[in-house]
Amino acid sequence: MIFAALKQKNIIKFTISQLNNILTRSAVLIIALCLISLSWIWSPAALAGIDDDRYDGNVYVVYAGNGSLIPPPLDFAESRSREMPIILVYYVDDSSDCKKFSIVVSRMQKFYGRAASIIPVTVDSIPLKANYSPEELGYYYQGFVPQTVILDQEGKIVFDEQGQIAYEEVDDALREVFDLLPRSESVELKRRSFNEFNYELVN
Repeated sequence: MIFAALKQKNIIKFTISQLNNILTRSAVLIIALCLISLSWIWSPAALAGIDDDRYDGNVYVVYAGNGSLIPPPLDFAESRSREMPIILVYYVDDSSDCKKFSIVVSRMQKFYGRAASIIPVTVDSIPLKANYSPEELGYYYQGFVPQTVILDQEGKIVFDEQGQIAYEEVDDALREVFDLLPRSESVELKRRSFNEFNYELVN
């Protein structure tokens, strides 16, 4: 009987010891989960920025504020069939150069978006092949981003530049494509501000 009582106390001690271990492990796990949750709450919303090569979304939506370029209204084949001038802009979303250049592309659309087909092409979407035909977007890509290629109405390359380029360089090429006056001989077109428009309506 004494032996049975001692045996029972050992069992109780063993059970209490196991319970303490389980409670300690659970407490550590709960604390760890709380710390992880708090780190997510306190971390900055986006770690990427315009000056780094981190991905934080489509460059045209995030940095140019222009979701209308993605996807483009007309694809390459349809633009060629309509004999429209085409502006191809090759890019990747995790390049600081492409992020900055997206603002220039948006400006191209502002002035030439109705007359030319502007097609941003993410390099990741180009299938890997040894050779491409002129009907494929990979044919014009030179392996560097950003890259801007302008094709005239007949599909001839009239402009092909790599890296960040000034809007004026693209504008000069497009003025030749559309047979417009050079910038030095024409007045720069400016949109009226909202307040000016309202003023004219009132008077």
